[in-house]
Amino acid sequence: MRSRHLSVVVLGLFAIVCSISSLASQIIIPAPPQLTAKAYLLVDADTGKILMEHNADDAVAPASLTKMMTSYIVSEEILAGRLNETDLVRVSDNAWRKGGAITDGSTMYLEARSEVPVIDLMRGVIIQSGNDASIALAEHVAGSEDAFADVMNQQAQLLGMTNTYYVNSSGLPAEGHLTTARDLSLLAKAVINDHPEHYDIYAEKYFKHNGINQPNRNKLLFHNKYVDGLKTGHTNEAGYCLVASEKRNGMRLISVVMGTRTEDIRAKESQRMLAYGFRYYSTHKLYSANQALDQLSQRVWGGMEQQVELALAEDIIATIPRGSRKNLVVETQIDSVIKAPLSQGQELGKLIVSLDGEVVAEQGLVAASAIEEAGFIARIWDNLMLMVQGE
Repeated sequence: MRSRHLSVVVLGLFAIVCSISSLASQIIIPAPPQLTAKAYLLVDADTGKILMEHNADDAVAPASLTKMMTSYIVSEEILAGRLNETDLVRVSDNAWRKGGAITDGSTMYLEARSEVPVIDLMRGVIIQSGNDASIALAEHVAGSEDAFADVMNQQAQLLGMTNTYYVNSSGLPAEGHLTTARDLSLLAKAVINDHPEHYDIYAEKYFKHNGINQPNRNKLLFHNKYVDGLKTGHTNEAGYCLVASEKRNGMRLISVVMGTRTEDIRAKESQRMLAYGFRYYSTHKLYSANQALDQLSQRVWGGMEQQVELALAEDIIATIPRGSRKNLVVETQIDSVIKAPLSQGQELGKLIVSLDGEVVAEQGLVAASAIEEAGFIARIWDNLMLMVQGE
């Protein structure tokens, strides 16, 4: 196993990098607000930094937040070419009976045995929260809602939603149909990042079908111009729930609020979370992937070149308290002996960014270019030099 040495470096990005953290002024962040909800979580969508949470891993009923997974799977089917937006879906009697206008639940007001394009049903699911639209899509994609629920559970595992279990496509009350605030944040991130072609639907304020125009139930869309999604939910068991996302100045936050007493409270508490996050935190792209870093080159033994420049395997993005960027400390851990041959992108160490002793970002350091082995005599000489140095 290769040994690595640790160093503190100034890479030009930060105005000040202080290796003695006591000399840096510490940024004071007030305690996050306490919300009147069963569970909640606020996370940066790009870095995964949790800014506040409460009971985020408690199992709760998701109600119509379930429909985020339903729409995600439909988007996956379209992307895979197994489904088209213009395909006509026949509305079964079952979908009409369980989720249609004759029920007390949210509905798209579909007519039994009518045929509706997939993209209209998507809007019915996302904007109108139609139970009938969810069931119709589930039956069309998988043959039955039970089979679709199995697909939902498989997809949940792929997304890391390890504490989620789906029984149906709509979120109508069912025994064992449960999730967590943390899992819902993972699903929201996947909806946003994996299918931008359909994410815009979550920001649409109204959708009209069958002569009936219904508003999006996410009140934040009407009061906060930066909010562009995602989904509401409500049942007697679940209470009033909302997963929301807001983006401003290149920073995107996702809030999850579960189990409030009223529709107004879920909107108000979600807004409080988002306002707290944007007021006291900021997200910065500190370094770009594959860009050779100034002052980061290492000796290569037995190679045609004696130095290799190091680059980052991926972008480094960090969510930190506002005003604290000048206090960031950058450290590198690099293999103490690097021998040719080297392939471009070969990992040789890692770069660690910390703030007040806490790691805020970490990424692998890789060879910026390939280096071939030197000739036999040069390799022998370098090996002798390493022996002299005790390496």
